[in-house]
Amino acid sequence: MTSLNNDFKDKLKNLNVFEKIMAVNVLVFFIGWLLQMILKIPRFYTLSWLELPKGFLDFIVTPWSIFTYGFTHYDFFHLLFNMVVLYFVSRSMVNLFPSKQSLNIYFLGILAGGLSFLVVYNILPESWSSTVGSLVGASAGVNALLIFLCTYMPHRETRFFTLSIKLWQIGAAIVLFDVIGLFGANQGGKVAHLGGSLLGYLYATQLLKGNDIGSGFMKFTDRIVDMFNNKTSLKTVHRNKKNDFAGHKKQDFDAFNTQKKIDLILDKISKSGYESLTKEEKSFLFNAGKK
Repeated sequence: MTSLNNDFKDKLKNLNVFEKIMAVNVLVFFIGWLLQMILKIPRFYTLSWLELPKGFLDFIVTPWSIFTYGFTHYDFFHLLFNMVVLYFVSRSMVNLFPSKQSLNIYFLGILAGGLSFLVVYNILPESWSSTVGSLVGASAGVNALLIFLCTYMPHRETRFFTLSIKLWQIGAAIVLFDVIGLFGANQGGKVAHLGGSLLGYLYATQLLKGNDIGSGFMKFTDRIVDMFNNKTSLKTVHRNKKNDFAGHKKQDFDAFNTQKKIDLILDKISKSGYESLTKEEKSFLFNAGKK
């Protein structure tokens, strides 16, 4: 039994950040299902405290819902579709970009989708169907990652059965379907999708110019994590003169040079496509992504 527990813990430790997010989504889904079985209540009420309400006054009472809605699914196929897409997109993200930056895009996409839903509904409530309810689902975050990749490296090709499709074509199709969906039954969800897509597009275009628009959000989340990290108050600073260079550590220079080389390779991908890389460049990028 102890051996099984240790194996399970080891597997959890080896999951990347997005695989952990997928695990949380699945866990929340089954918690809702268990509450339905135990409390004998309708499925769509089991996770109501996590949904993002459409009214500003209701949102003020549940401010956490601007993020928790992104972990809430009632329909199994809704959950399955989002998690499958997130799995494949996140594999590219964690290999090409730092994990923190990828998480920034994902959570900012959820935030942008939620805010878009709130703003559009409260400014133009008469244009929405009377059946529009609260917002749930991870689609805004998934869309942010997808559109980010499609914008950052638009000419990279991927296979769809026997067809070779460029990423910008996939991105354009996703946005087009969501715009068409604004006239259907799931108006609220489509507005959130477009909000996440817009965030992914802006993040990529600015990053190509050398601006990381998520750096402020990253600092904010780091501070929150530090507040709950007891080890921060027990830090000891060790000075090693051997490894210092003009006030900076040697590893800082190594990290800078590595990142600079990654940026050059990604720039080459965005201009000429992934297939233009040499074998050495592909190997370097793969190893850097693992680190």
